[in-house]
Amino acid sequence: MKIDDKTLTKLEKLASLEIESSKRDEAINELSKIVDFVENLNELDLEHEEATFTTIKGGTPMREDTPKSDPKIIKTILENAPKSEGGFFIVPKIIQ
Repeated sequence: MKIDDKTLTKLEKLASLEIESSKRDEAINELSKIVDFVENLNELDLEHEEATFTTIKGGTPMREDTPKSDPKIIKTILENAPKSEGGFFIVPKIIQ
């Protein structure tokens, strides 16, 4: 697949982005490299591979779901919050 200016314009519209005109050539080159890399996957022989596979035989192992509370981590997180009170984040009210 060739990435050209028309394709880049379509991608901009789909992604709701706007690429500066001075960076369009660079973006086209980078996207072309990405597409070329992904197209290498077409060379793989997957004739004898199943469509789906799992790395875990017999399903997902179950574990005990136990909550953990580390006051040191909570304190560090709340110190970096814009506003906090009583161990909780304070956020703007959005519902009257």
